[in-house]
Amino acid sequence: MKFSNGQWLTREGYKLISPVELFDVDKHQDSITLVGPPKPIVDRSGQLDTPLIEVNLSSPLKDVIRVQVYHHKGVRDLGPHFEIKEDKNVSVSINDTNEEVAFSSGDLTAQISKDGAWELGFHYKGELLTASEFKSVAHIIADDGQTYMREQLSIDPGEYVYGLGERFTPFVKNGQVVDIWNKDGGTSSEQSYKNIPFYLTNKGYGVFVNHPEEVSMEVASEHVSKVQFSVPGQKLDYFIIGGSSMKEVLENYTTLTGKPALPPAWTFGLWLTTSFTTDYDEETVNSFIDGMAERDLPLHVFHFDCFWMKEFQWCNFEWDDRIFPEPEKMLERLKAKA
Repeated sequence: MKFSNGQWLTREGYKLISPVELFDVDKHQDSITLVGPPKPIVDRSGQLDTPLIEVNLSSPLKDVIRVQVYHHKGVRDLGPHFEIKEDKNVSVSINDTNEEVAFSSGDLTAQISKDGAWELGFHYKGELLTASEFKSVAHIIADDGQTYMREQLSIDPGEYVYGLGERFTPFVKNGQVVDIWNKDGGTSSEQSYKNIPFYLTNKGYGVFVNHPEEVSMEVASEHVSKVQFSVPGQKLDYFIIGGSSMKEVLENYTTLTGKPALPPAWTFGLWLTTSFTTDYDEETVNSFIDGMAERDLPLHVFHFDCFWMKEFQWCNFEWDDRIFPEPEKMLERLKAKA
């Protein structure tokens, strides 16, 4: 979802509120809260009638930093939620000096200057990975009353973005608009069945947007040097995931969100489908399976598309007995070919 009109202007119909400087830091035992106003505060009168953006930094796991951005905290949370694994023993460090404040987990550090414009940078072993730059994070109010929270994380020239779940568009996601919302749109459009709000870049870090609701992604498509993500509402929750390699970043991501059980061995074999051969019967299926055997091609799974059911009755999950009068025996005969 785009909120900009070119490089400098805001689209008509939207009002953006962004922190422009770090005003206050509230340190807790294992987290910090950064408070930013949308204008420089030069005296106490500037604190009146001024909205604030609050950014909370914490760490559920080593080399992972959670960023929670709030405009209002009082909104009722109806869920649902992703399950997140947290290591209660994770060690973090907070370094608060006159010049800057830094929050570290393992080799990953979030750092912001106390002087000058707002910029929250994320570093791994001292190297800058990405940053929420000046006016990148924003609370957005539309003319119709809808509100959104937005973040824009910087990417470098030559930095490529991968991931976001099942996609049928080019593998490198730079330049694409991706809506994280599962749809039955086929396999030849930007819609997909299994969306995941996680991306990985060749610079060696990952970003997981912790929102099961719709997430709108602008991958170097609204601003060529930024990956933007936005959600409806008053809060935004995401994780910066570090690691010594892209493989380790993925390992940290799956530790954070959960690892699946190993599927049965047969699922890794070759699958064959009728693939919407809309007029088929047992003889047709046998010709497919026998054709594989004749070519010495291993076959582990055969898939019947929806035309094993009667037309216009796609939800009763009953075999069309006009074409498949004895489905149980047919499946036994097919299995005997294995």
